[in-house]
Amino acid sequence: MNEAVLKSSAAVLGSLGDLLPDLESVYKDIHAHPELSMQETRTAGIAADRLRAGGYEVTTGVGKTGVVGLLRNGEGPGVMLRADMDALPVQEATGLHYASMMTASDSSGKTVPVMHACGHDMHVAWLIGAATLLAKSSSAWRGTLMPVFQPAEETAAGAQAMIDDGLFRRFPKPDVVLGQHVMSLPAGVVAGRPGVITSAADSLQIRMFGRGAHGSMPEASIDPVVMAAATVLRLQTVVSREVAANQAAVVTIGVLQAGTKENVIPDEAIIKLSVRTFDESVRKRVLAAIERIVNAEAAASGAPKQPEITALDRYSLVQNDPEATQRVSDAFRLYFPAGRVQETQPTTASEDFGSFGSEWGAPSVFWFVGGIDPDLYAKAKRDDRIAEIPTNHNPRFAPVIHPTLESGVEALVVAAQAWLSA
Repeated sequence: MNEAVLKSSAAVLGSLGDLLPDLESVYKDIHAHPELSMQETRTAGIAADRLRAGGYEVTTGVGKTGVVGLLRNGEGPGVMLRADMDALPVQEATGLHYASMMTASDSSGKTVPVMHACGHDMHVAWLIGAATLLAKSSSAWRGTLMPVFQPAEETAAGAQAMIDDGLFRRFPKPDVVLGQHVMSLPAGVVAGRPGVITSAADSLQIRMFGRGAHGSMPEASIDPVVMAAATVLRLQTVVSREVAANQAAVVTIGVLQAGTKENVIPDEAIIKLSVRTFDESVRKRVLAAIERIVNAEAAASGAPKQPEITALDRYSLVQNDPEATQRVSDAFRLYFPAGRVQETQPTTASEDFGSFGSEWGAPSVFWFVGGIDPDLYAKAKRDDRIAEIPTNHNPRFAPVIHPTLESGVEALVVAAQAWLSA
């Protein structure tokens, strides 16, 4: 079996070098034209056109902007390969000649800058490359290949939108669901693990109420700015004082908004935060602590009414099937040179990829592909400056194109061939 996977993978990937210039152009084009969640019409059109050119049956508009391809190549297993397409409301600061200059209207109607700060442009290019090569090498595999280009991963809405739009009813159930993500690891490295690989996440909005007044007369106010500031500081104690050292949680406040002018005390303040956990009991404890602290700080300030706590996004744990993960790992170790296949620890990043496998009842495997220049990464490690390398969601995040591009295509093909190899 291992030799068959290696042989068939090599056959499929034999023309990757010829395809790379085209894939690089696709990547740069998508990077320069990012689209927010559920607005990915241009990106979806590129993906659909490429699949049609490869002979796939193509269905568009699944979950609003999602694209599903089907290529039936005789009797055999079914493999779903997934890439997410959406970008973030971030102002790009990479300085690249193909940097995004795009803006768009977000869900509230506000005009925001848009950037592929999480690498989903690379994910789309990877899947286009793998789907193209597999279609050209049909003699090297047997079964049904299903590339899925998913919208709205950044809002935890896209996978569920596709499921709600009949993904499970309209398309054949795969034997395995495979996906990958570019991360701040050395380019060329692929890293995975059995079991939990990404955390659960809860995003909340907290609206705190006060009483506005002139800035010169604070005694006439109930100041929501001070109330919110005290809340932010107290929330930092949830992890440090209420979560055991052998457990894990992250509480990050990403938004603190209040007021419009320096001499006007406003009526209210907004806090938006993100919680990451790996254990359901820890999750419940952290969320309860947040609610307790928010209400207590409001009461301590004499707020005219209780804060409003609204749930925003919700991501479940992504858990890799152990047997399927071993199968992928074995294929990777057979194909890639020693040292390029690593086992990672669970990460506090979150993903909605897991919904496909868990709700469809199919084993799934998710792994990471490095995107940082290996020499840059090695130097940063020697200098103990790894933390200074831009991570996903940073305005300076941009994977080095090579060898990131070819490594991701290779990983998708090799993983798929662990099931499909003829």
